[in-house]
Amino acid sequence: MTVRGRLTRWGVLVPVVGLVAGALFSSSSRAAKGADLRSTTANLPDLIRKQTRANQLRAAELDATQAQVDALEKSSAPFDQDLKRLQTKADALAVTVGRTPVQGPGITVSLNDSPLRGDQIPDGLGVDDIVVHQQDVQAVVNALWRGGAEAMMLMDQRVIATSAVRCVGNTLILQGRVYSPPFVIRAIGDRATMSDALVTDPQVSLYREYVAVAQLGYDVKTSSNLTFPAFSGSIKMTYAATGS
Repeated sequence: MTVRGRLTRWGVLVPVVGLVAGALFSSSSRAAKGADLRSTTANLPDLIRKQTRANQLRAAELDATQAQVDALEKSSAPFDQDLKRLQTKADALAVTVGRTPVQGPGITVSLNDSPLRGDQIPDGLGVDDIVVHQQDVQAVVNALWRGGAEAMMLMDQRVIATSAVRCVGNTLILQGRVYSPPFVIRAIGDRATMSDALVTDPQVSLYREYVAVAQLGYDVKTSSNLTFPAFSGSIKMTYAATGS
């Protein structure tokens, strides 16, 4: 009786399990759209490069659309006093938030990984000490802002005060694009005060110590004229948190 009872329950459960499994397989197939969800050919660098190209295309589309919107707003301004007043105010703020191209004297700072191989690392140092890290790039960016930078470029992108600098391994991720060292930061402003800010900043000073012992790359050049494009990303704050 007991054995028969167990067989009877299994006889009911097996078809149910089969139906559930079939539904899951069907759902996975639709989600994958005929592709392997765990393909062994998936390559992270290739995916990053593909997404970078897609982001570049979207950024270009955004620039074109924004240009059309700006043109329409300006063309209607003479016929609407309220809009004209707002447009004048927006034009004045555009310089501050980086929405206009700028040019002027400035500084270029380049950070690069050390050329040393693993077996050439000095005693007391490790592999992490011969590569440029996120905090190194951020230290230079912060020092230049503190030194009175009026506009800034990181690699080939215009950055503003709210731009996030993130690194994964020894690659830099900025606004959806991926970059490898050397990392180049350019800033327009008073060259003397920005240079002083780099010299006196404690984090940049710490990086320069590793330049001496680990051969990290650090180069500072001044220019009489630099030209930056307008910032094309979003200037809206998406996430924010206040201190407790």
